[in-house]
Amino acid sequence: MKDNIHPTFEPVTINCACGNTLQTYSTAGKDFSVEICSSCHPYFTGKQKLVDTAGRIERFQKRYAKVNEENEKKKATKNATAQ
Repeated sequence: MKDNIHPTFEPVTINCACGNTLQTYSTAGKDFSVEICSSCHPYFTGKQKLVDTAGRIERFQKRYAKVNEENEKKKATKNATAQ
């Protein structure tokens, strides 16, 4: 292997928004901040946390309600013409 071409492998600290800190090594050479770590992520903790960003759930429910209303109208029209 060639000398002096590889980045340095330095210890860094990862800080989570929940307050947890992790010590690891990285070639970036700076400390990191993350929003979710293994101690607060729902997959690892078993707790269900719903993170709704920008009202996506409400938009989905509104769109689904609109489609559901259209399907009910089609069924009602189809049943009225069949009788």
